[in-house]
Amino acid sequence: MANISTLSLQDKVAVVYGGAGSLGAGVAKAYVEAGARVFLAGRTEATLKKAAAETGAEYDVLDARDEEAVEAHAASVVERAGRIDISLNLVSRGDLHGVPLTEISVEDYTRPVVQGITCQFITARAAARRMTAQGSGVILSLDSGSANGSPMMGGTAAADGAIDALIRQLAQELGPAGVRVCGIWTAGVTDTLTPEKLTAGGAPAMDEAAVQGIRAHLDSLRMTKRSPRIADIAALATFLASDAGVALTGTWVNATAGMFPS
Repeated sequence: MANISTLSLQDKVAVVYGGAGSLGAGVAKAYVEAGARVFLAGRTEATLKKAAAETGAEYDVLDARDEEAVEAHAASVVERAGRIDISLNLVSRGDLHGVPLTEISVEDYTRPVVQGITCQFITARAAARRMTAQGSGVILSLDSGSANGSPMMGGTAAADGAIDALIRQLAQELGPAGVRVCGIWTAGVTDTLTPEKLTAGGAPAMDEAAVQGIRAHLDSLRMTKRSPRIADIAALATFLASDAGVALTGTWVNATAGMFPS
């Protein structure tokens, strides 16, 4: 069994794309507390600055869908910090939920697939290029685990399936260079859910009471009757990024509390 000291991220350098969100900030805080130097990347400076102040991370304004910008940013991180040891992509894909497939537009269905796989590929590739050169590193991703299909979830299942496949393929190609690649399935992190987030992209409006109902429904679908929280996922992301997770690559960790048995 790995010694608890292997959970340390001391002297590691991490980049968290989409780091201004509640989950990104939660993971960044855990990484900083474990000893890592963390760079948050996102498009909105105000929210990045707030998250950085709350977590002890640094931040850079960046559109993670812009491959030239991502490459330049990765080079900049290496210049400033010497290396990149951990790359985690939590960028929003523009998923639209609550609309039947027979009614959803082609654009709304395909947007999370195209935006999701494009952004994940660009950031993972940039990290992989630096990590293979240094002979080590961990690339992480996260999705809902819906690749087998979930009703009223729009293009989420297709987007998750594409990203699931990308992570497994990257792990096969990068493993010989000492780079691990893993993902986390969550099927919803309930303390990230807000009326604003759930109605983004044109979904039907809802108030806080409706959101509470969604949280309770998600809880009811779990084997444990408790959905994962930000702190739970942050702890798991820290484990995967640390030397304690050295035996894990090419796989998705099922953190759905049993919603999707594997």
